[in-house]
Amino acid sequence: MSAKDKTRSGAGQKTTKPWSGRFSEPVDDLVKRYTASVAFDQRLAEFDIQGSVAHARMLHAVGILTAADLEAIEKGLAVIGEEIRNGTFPWSVDLEDVHLNIEKRLTDMIGDAGKRLHTGRSRNDQVATDVRLYLRAAIDHVQTLLKGMQRALLDLAEKHVDTVMPGFTHLQVAQPVSFAHHLLAYVEMLARDAQRFADCRKRVNRLPLGAAALAGTSFPIDRQMVAKELGFDGVCENSLDAVSDRDFAIEFVAASALTMTHLSRFSEELILWMNPRFGFIDIADRYCTGSSIMPQKKNPDVAELVRGKTGRVNGNLVALLTLMKGQPLAYNKDNQEDKEPLLDTVDTLLMSLAVFTGMVGGITVNVGAMRAAALEGYATATDLADYLVKKGLPFREAHETVAQAVRFAEARECDLSVLALEDLRQFSPLIGKDVFDALTLEGSMNSRSHIGGTAPARVRAAIAKARKALA
Repeated sequence: MSAKDKTRSGAGQKTTKPWSGRFSEPVDDLVKRYTASVAFDQRLAEFDIQGSVAHARMLHAVGILTAADLEAIEKGLAVIGEEIRNGTFPWSVDLEDVHLNIEKRLTDMIGDAGKRLHTGRSRNDQVATDVRLYLRAAIDHVQTLLKGMQRALLDLAEKHVDTVMPGFTHLQVAQPVSFAHHLLAYVEMLARDAQRFADCRKRVNRLPLGAAALAGTSFPIDRQMVAKELGFDGVCENSLDAVSDRDFAIEFVAASALTMTHLSRFSEELILWMNPRFGFIDIADRYCTGSSIMPQKKNPDVAELVRGKTGRVNGNLVALLTLMKGQPLAYNKDNQEDKEPLLDTVDTLLMSLAVFTGMVGGITVNVGAMRAAALEGYATATDLADYLVKKGLPFREAHETVAQAVRFAEARECDLSVLALEDLRQFSPLIGKDVFDALTLEGSMNSRSHIGGTAPARVRAAIAKARKALA
C-alpha cells in the first residue's frame, strides 16, 4: 500500500475515531474528557460483547458476513472478554466509550472482519441494547435479594409470633400487635416491590438492535433472530422509540426508589427501637460502629446509611426524569447521562438489600421491653370500646365512655386492666367480670382473628403463606 493509500485508509494516523473523516481538526482534549463515557460505561462490556456476537451471527445467517468473518469475530470477542475480566484490556478515553474501545481492539486483532461487524447497526441501538441486557441481569439479581430479605424477616417473625409490642399511629401507642405481624408488613411491601420489578422486566426485555441510528437499516437483517439469541421477549416496534426510549430505566429507578423507601422506613424503626428509651431490639455489633470520643456508643450506622442512601436513589430518579423531559426524537447526546444515575441506583439497591438482610439476621429482640411498652398508653382502650359494642352500646357512645374511663385511669396513673370492676362499672353498667379478658394484651391480639389480623394463629398462617409464595 502506498503512503497516499495509507493516509486515505487511516492507517498510521493517530486519530482512530470512526467518524473523524467529516472533520477538519481533531477534537479538543478537554472536549474528549468531557464527552467520554468509557470511565463508567465500560461496565457494560460483557453485554456489549453478547450483543455483538448475536448481531454477527445474524449477519452471517442473512449472508452479510462470511463464515470465516464470523469465526474471527467470535474468537476475537472471546479474547477481549477475557482481557476485560482479567484487567488487561487497554481502555482509552480517546475512543470515547465501551463500544468503540471494543471495536478498535477487535479490528486490531482480526482486521477487516472486525470492521464489518458494525454493518446494519449504530451505537444508538447498540447502547440501548447493552443497557437493557445489563438492567435485565440487575433485575434478576434484585429479585434474588428481595426473596432473601423476605426470608430473613420470616425467620425472625417465626420466633416472635407471640411477642407483644405496641402498634403505633402518629408514633403514639395505639393497640397491641404481634411483633411478627409488624415484620410481616415489610414482607408485604417487599412482595409488591418484587411484583414491580417483574413487571418492569417485561418492558426492559425488548430488543432495540436493528433500529440503527434512528430509521432502521437497508440491510436484510433478522431482528427476531437476534432477539431470540439474546433471550428478549420481542423487538422494539418503532425505530425512533427504540433508540431514544429510556422509560425502562426510569421505571427501574422508580421501583428502586420505592424499595429503598420501604427499607428506609424500617431503618427508622430499628434506629428508634435500638435507642435505650425504647430498648426493643439490639443490632449485632458487626452491623454497628462506635464513637471516636464516646466509648459507650453503639451506633446503628447501617440503618442510618440505608435511610440516607434512599435520598440518593430518589435523586437519581429526578435526574433521569429531568434528563428526558426536554428531548426531541430521536437519540441525543443527553442520553449518555442516563448511565451514571442508573448504575449508581443498581449498586446502591443491591448493596442495601444485601447488607440489610444480614442486619435483620443479627437482630436480638427484648421481649420484656416490648411487652412493658405495650402496657403503656392504654393500648387496650379500643378493646374496651369493642366489648361495650358487643354488649349492645352504639360505637360512638362506647368511644365516649371509654375516653372517660381512660381519663379516670390517667388520674390514678394506672392501666385500665388494673382498675377495679366497680371503678369500670361507674362508666357503664354493661361492664361485667368478663371485661378483663378483653383488657389483656393477649386477649386483644387473639380477638383480631381474621385475614390480615394480628391474632397469633392468623400470623402463623400468614408466615406459612409467605413461605410458600417464596418457594
